[in-house]
Amino acid sequence: MVLIANRAFFRVLTILFLLSFFAGSLEVRAQEASAAPPPADSKASAQADFMAAADEVLSQMSQITGLKLRTPLKKSLRSREEIRAYVIKQMNEEKNPAERYADARGAEAFGLLPKGFDLDAFMVNVLTEQVEGLYDPKSQEFYIADWSPLEDQRMVMAHELTHALEDQHFQIEPWVKAARPNEDAELARDAVLEGSAMAAMVDYLMLGTGRSLMDLPDFDFSMLMGDLGSTPTLQKAPPFLKDVLMFPYMSGLNFSAAVLRNSGWAALPGVFEKPPASTQQILHPGLYKSGKTPPAVSLPSIEKLLGDGWSKLDENVMGEFGWKEVFKQFLGDERAKTLAGAWDGDRYSLYEQKQTKKLVLATRLHLDSEEHAARFFGQYSEALEKKYSNRTNLFRRPNFFSFDTPEGGVFLDCFGFDCVTLEGGARGLFDGFTKAIGWRLAPQPTEQPGTKTEKTAEIPASGEKIVAAIGAGLRFQLPANLHFSYSAR
Repeated sequence: MVLIANRAFFRVLTILFLLSFFAGSLEVRAQEASAAPPPADSKASAQADFMAAADEVLSQMSQITGLKLRTPLKKSLRSREEIRAYVIKQMNEEKNPAERYADARGAEAFGLLPKGFDLDAFMVNVLTEQVEGLYDPKSQEFYIADWSPLEDQRMVMAHELTHALEDQHFQIEPWVKAARPNEDAELARDAVLEGSAMAAMVDYLMLGTGRSLMDLPDFDFSMLMGDLGSTPTLQKAPPFLKDVLMFPYMSGLNFSAAVLRNSGWAALPGVFEKPPASTQQILHPGLYKSGKTPPAVSLPSIEKLLGDGWSKLDENVMGEFGWKEVFKQFLGDERAKTLAGAWDGDRYSLYEQKQTKKLVLATRLHLDSEEHAARFFGQYSEALEKKYSNRTNLFRRPNFFSFDTPEGGVFLDCFGFDCVTLEGGARGLFDGFTKAIGWRLAPQPTEQPGTKTEKTAEIPASGEKIVAAIGAGLRFQLPANLHFSYSAR
């Protein structure tokens, strides 16, 4: 596991402690750390100093977390070139080129990355720039940057050696991958790992004060993310990439602080036994404690409707964090938080035309109430208009919205608790998509005011509320259990 932007973390943690009422005692520890002797010039002496410091910090982290060292740990210093080679190797092992291509095109389709953005090159550069230490669960080895001063290395050690201890007790790599193919759930597990290591690092800073993270007042650590994005590569990065890189650390720390607050580190094994099911539970630890999990949302395949030359690039879950990033891109941070807070499950699929590289994106978002689905419809209509500045044939009816772009049609339709979108396809494709879900035909742009051109299904006389649409294109809003089907993947 890699510690990102650790020098910025040092500054952030200093701010954090100054905000807390323990600032005085922590200042003493910081001065003691800064008084540590610099590493010796010779490589052999540097290696000896590193090994001694690593053993000392490992013992301290074992005491802090309550996780005992079960087997000896391999430790070594690495050059910048070696760390760069490791980053590239790890990227290739985590996902193959086709999967990474799909990730980049998916982010592009949602409007989170500019077209043609070289995500592979960015990730290699930012990680090489920022990584000063890491624990490799495959080789079960901890190593650290040989250019970093020893006093800074100790902070990195506190974080990474927590990963090493967790690995010996919980096998962290298979534990994270067990969430696959749900990438939202996998990101939530990443947040547990990085957040708990951050919490342990905070406790390491507070050694000797008689205090710990659990004594700190409630504080939203994500408020400090701005300082973490001040490094050269991150300054140039799209906002989404900054957020997704920092989410496991900052939101994970918020989550860990909430989970550990009452029982301390004794609560950690329980989180590995019952991991969070979604990034929603990371963002709202109370939902994790209550056991609320999102329902599985299904999407029909539209590959046959698309015709020859099309293939599915990806199908997955965005989660509350992912949708919050989409809303933030077009509606701003505050509105994004409010809209994303109503998330209660989703699924998306992405298709690509082999020759033209044209994309079609289909999504289905389940909200926690009809009221919030209606609010999503209104505000996401605005977001789609901002996303596509070059649009024609705008058509709006209650719960339905569409327009044309040079890349294809854009459609948004809501029924009950659910909203679906399709971007990049023709009207016929959208109609086939909603028919496969079990919805009726959406209003047609050719409708004239005061006419009804679509037939409605009979509604069982069981007291369900029927909502008549206003104006052209009369539609019925059915109760959720009549037209939504959820199936486990």
